[in-house]
Amino acid sequence: MEEEVEKKAGRSEAPKAPPEPENGAEEKIVISAPSKKVAFAADKEIIDTVEKVSGDQTERDAVLAQVEAEKRLALIRAWEESEKSKAESKAHKKLGFTGSWENTQIASVEAQIKQIEEEIEKKKAEEAEKMKKKLVEIQKEAEVKKVTIEAKRREDIIKVQEAAAKFRATGYMPRNLLRCFSS
Repeated sequence: MEEEVEKKAGRSEAPKAPPEPENGAEEKIVISAPSKKVAFAADKEIIDTVEKVSGDQTERDAVLAQVEAEKRLALIRAWEESEKSKAESKAHKKLGFTGSWENTQIASVEAQIKQIEEEIEKKKAEEAEKMKKKLVEIQKEAEVKKVTIEAKRREDIIKVQEAAAKFRATGYMPRNLLRCFSS
């Protein structure tokens, strides 16, 4: 059966096994880009290599299965990296939007705070002006009361002096004084 496969493939000699690596590790074929052209070219090269590697069907199938598995893993890794980069860019974009939203909100609140502070300062100045006017009015009213009290004191003193002069002239004793001494 091997002879028939060799005749169909156009080979007359038995294929040679590829040289094994010195450190005993297996060689892996890694497909870096999942491009169709590159994948097809790599598939042809792999198939050619596999046909050269062995004429035994089971060994050939094992190598093909290994190549398929490596190819699948490479495609999965490429997909994984692509999805990770998409997620990173999406998160970066959302962080940018969140940062700009935060900055606008902070600026808005700071503007409101400044406006409120200005209003408070304006009210404070108005209230201070009202209090100063009130102080002036209180001082004027106190002056009027002081003047009125002083005038009343002078009148009372004059009345007392006139009454004392009258009592001296007539010789009478004041009744208020007698009330204090009478029991």
